[in-house]
Amino acid sequence: MRSKTSYAKGLFAEFLARMYLRLHGFSILSNRYITGRNTHRAEIDIIAKRKNLIIFVEVKCHKTHESAWSAIGTVQACRLRRAAETYISQKRWTGDARFDVIMVQGLHIDWIKNAI
Repeated sequence: MRSKTSYAKGLFAEFLARMYLRLHGFSILSNRYITGRNTHRAEIDIIAKRKNLIIFVEVKCHKTHESAWSAIGTVQACRLRRAAETYISQKRWTGDARFDVIMVQGLHIDWIKNAI
């Protein structure tokens, strides 16, 4: 279980990521999207759209890039993909889509496109 401090850091990292995406012309469609309980799906931190592109974003707030990458395991990546597929299906999205990771270290942001 995460401490309140790490939970608050995670929320702040997600806030920074949303602002960063907005500065890059994206509109935020959803944050903390969950397909449903007991569905073996994951929570998608941010779903954003710019023109004909929708992105699903996993936000990681870690001290190093290595620890952030290790926090996204194979099982989690598969769950995130299935959750994104569910969203696309529910919304009947026909445009482009990709999965990105935004890593936040303090106020430093790294945006890795097509990460998962």
